[in-house]
Amino acid sequence: MSILPPHNSASRRTFLKTLGAAAVGSISPAIAFGADQPPSQIPIGFSLYGMKSLPVADALKVCSEIGYECVELAAMTDWPCAPEKLSAEQRRELRQQMEDRHLQLASLMENLPLAVDGEKHRDNLDRFKRAFDLSRDLSPKQTPLIETILGGSPDKWEMLKDKFVERLRDWSAVSAEHKAIIAIKAHVAGALHLPRDAAELVQTINSPSLQLTFDQSHFQLRDVPMADAWKAMAERTRFVHVKDGRGKPGAFQFLLPGDGTIDYVELFRLLKSSRYSGPVVVEVSAQLSSKPDYDPIAAARKCWPGLRDARRTAMESEK
Repeated sequence: MSILPPHNSASRRTFLKTLGAAAVGSISPAIAFGADQPPSQIPIGFSLYGMKSLPVADALKVCSEIGYECVELAAMTDWPCAPEKLSAEQRRELRQQMEDRHLQLASLMENLPLAVDGEKHRDNLDRFKRAFDLSRDLSPKQTPLIETILGGSPDKWEMLKDKFVERLRDWSAVSAEHKAIIAIKAHVAGALHLPRDAAELVQTINSPSLQLTFDQSHFQLRDVPMADAWKAMAERTRFVHVKDGRGKPGAFQFLLPGDGTIDYVELFRLLKSSRYSGPVVVEVSAQLSSKPDYDPIAAARKCWPGLRDARRTAMESEK
């Protein structure tokens, strides 16, 4: 029996309302959006980070028609959904477009370097505040979730980790004040690049407002098995990105999910085993989206069937 969302609009709306119901203080350690019970469904989404060339309304239409159940909006300064670019009326229109397309807001993407001082650090805190406000304007009943990488380079981890802890305390304080979540992401080319270090960072801060984004493509490039990476990060993961990659840390190429060797059935089984019920969102790397022949619609269409089928296989196994 298929566990995909029903095509009936009313039923699908009921299904989607379950994503994002949890408040920050009541989130169970291994669960992102869903209620504190075993998930029957993990929503699959597409990040509009991979659709910058399309008007946002067109991108939402494409994602909905393909079958995606949620979207991530890119909120960086030079993107269409940057908070400072959206008036109150535009926010209402965007919210209505998402509702009309039955798309849940999975997260807002930011890209804020952590190892900065003074005015730049204060600017980053202000950007978070504006992103939290935007998220609530677009999805008032949902806990705002902002995901970001942290910058730096892998060889600087030992030098930067104390600074990261200091700055993350400020980030988590702002997030807690706004009853929101910041989900930080390890990156193969960043100072934070290993699962155990990511887990230790958020455990040190020990705030429900500071959590993790899991993206196996970065760990695969460092030869970290997915089961090991997930075991280290599962308790604090609130958001999952998916893409593939090949190469090694100093010379790598990110790929669309399914074009590499990551086993997505295994991924969904790991998520299921940890009672994770948050979103799994396709992230198309700028390595791909910046190419002259990149087609965002074709990319979104290509990614959906494999992830949908992997989810079905994982959810229907061992029932």
